[in-house]
Amino acid sequence: MELRLNLHRLAAIAICFAFLASSTGAQRAPDQSAPAPAPQSDLERAHAHELFMSGKFVEAMPLLEKLASDRPSDAAVKEWWAFSMMTYAATLPDPEMRKKARARARRIGFEAKKLGDNSNLLQVVLDVPEDGSEPTFSNRKDVDDAMKAAEADFARGDLDLARQGYLQALLLDPGNYEAALFIGDVYFKQNLNGSAGEWFARAAQINPDRETAYRYWGDALWDLGKSAEAREKYILAIVAEPYNRRSLVGLNQWAGRVKVALNWVRLQDKSKVTQEGMQTTITVDTSQPTKDGDFDLATWLAYSMNRALWRREKFAKEFPQEPKYRRTMREEVESLHLMVTVLTEQKDFEKTKKDLDPALVQLIAIDHAGFLEPFALLNRNDNEIAQDYSAYRAAHRDTIYRYFDEFVVPKAPQAVASQ
Repeated sequence: MELRLNLHRLAAIAICFAFLASSTGAQRAPDQSAPAPAPQSDLERAHAHELFMSGKFVEAMPLLEKLASDRPSDAAVKEWWAFSMMTYAATLPDPEMRKKARARARRIGFEAKKLGDNSNLLQVVLDVPEDGSEPTFSNRKDVDDAMKAAEADFARGDLDLARQGYLQALLLDPGNYEAALFIGDVYFKQNLNGSAGEWFARAAQINPDRETAYRYWGDALWDLGKSAEAREKYILAIVAEPYNRRSLVGLNQWAGRVKVALNWVRLQDKSKVTQEGMQTTITVDTSQPTKDGDFDLATWLAYSMNRALWRREKFAKEFPQEPKYRRTMREEVESLHLMVTVLTEQKDFEKTKKDLDPALVQLIAIDHAGFLEPFALLNRNDNEIAQDYSAYRAAHRDTIYRYFDEFVVPKAPQAVASQ
């Protein structure tokens, strides 16, 4: 229930287009040594951007609305206006007024999207329901009221009062995730990153299966110069909610900052299994020959034959409580392991290993390290396999973390990590 992001975090996830000074300001009038003044609209845009990045959303709104009218193709201005409108809505005392303002913010956001804007910030606005309705922070009215009052104080920039409101909500309901999270967020905005981290840790303890507290905690640690610790929290965010698009934001930014590439092993499927009635069909793609030749075909044939077996009979035996077949983590892991077995038991395997698809070579290493389950859940997932994630995470959270730590996320180069 992430209703707003603070300004430090906006900058951290690069949600705004860079402000570009007008080239007119660099031109010189005849016989003059001073540059010509920038057009008024550019000065207004710069001022609006400054207000926005300072968190003065309400003050920025009328100027942004004017700029949006004057510069209808400026996607960044539309984005800032939409987000400011959404934040302003929290300050309105009447629920219907808040709803209308949020719905308008969403409409403005879609105008920015049509202009090509696809930033993380804009997505927060687009996630607002079409009718502008507000999510609740708690089923208890006293807790929900306290949280919404604190949100209004936050939107107005009264951070100390906002923190008191969130703390009041947490005292009323010690299990309220947002209350603890937003207390940390206030401290983060006030550049008190140590205190922020303590509250993000508390939110993560309240609900370890939500990603936001870990990701925010990583931001606070990064700002403290603790790159390795930030990396850990960004990984934990994905462990918590791997199928939430926001979970990856922190880790992707960290990788960009320290200049490493995440190692997402992508197997290029060369076979498929289909079923029509009682007939199961295996199709192997032979249109793109590879250096490994027969190894490649044998590997994917073994994979598909095992999947076909699961479709025909094994799923019903292993999952008698489920009414119809679905692809499962267990089926995928067993089929992948069979691929590895077929590859590694070939008598000429060591000689031909150099010619294998690099993804298959990495799959062998992943299998030997005992990480096929997280690989299947994270690298081979679809809507069916994803249904097995929660139960696996509950029993093997450390294994998922180790898979990321050992295979997916390189350590930062020492020179970069120490900066």
